[in-house]
Amino acid sequence: MNKINYQKELDKIIRKNIEDNRTPSLLLHVCCAPCSSYCLEYLSEYFNITVFYFNPNISLKEEYDYRYSEEKRLISLMNFKNPVKIAESEYNPKEFFNAVKGLENEPEGGKRCYECFKLRLEASAKKTKEINADYFTTTLTISPLKNADMLNQIGAQYGEKYGVNWLYSDFKKREGYKRSIILSREYNLYRQNYCGCVFSKNM
Repeated sequence: MNKINYQKELDKIIRKNIEDNRTPSLLLHVCCAPCSSYCLEYLSEYFNITVFYFNPNISLKEEYDYRYSEEKRLISLMNFKNPVKIAESEYNPKEFFNAVKGLENEPEGGKRCYECFKLRLEASAKKTKEINADYFTTTLTISPLKNADMLNQIGAQYGEKYGVNWLYSDFKKREGYKRSIILSREYNLYRQNYCGCVFSKNM
């Protein structure tokens, strides 16, 4: 079975929309400002974006709030070709702990992360349907530590379940991760040293 090049899949969609002289709407699930920096710079050229900050995995509330404030600050400072707005969700860490119950001792990148990805991407699919956006995707694929195949499979699964279009991506391609580091320095963004959950923090 051939490995899917998710960047090429994204290229096809962007090229088709340009040919059709169309600027579709996109719900972009974001985990933090540093990861979203390159994604926003890149995607805002081709989409009207609603940023969806849904991360019940983050511990503690102070960390959650600080990352959210950094996301808002970044959006206020960056220049975009097309509109970018933000839609926050309620912080409810119980959702995360319920989703990963029994998986507390799993290694990073394993079954616990899989359930966390499912939780966040299903909520993103629901929000996409609610706001009637044309597509949804996540910044999580920019991380060298995240499995792009896993994320794209989960996203496509929930896109089909809720009748919305998943936008395939692998944002670390074309040096996206390196660009996010440059932008993080440029905007003096807070770069946390753990994914967000208490389990990754203690690793």
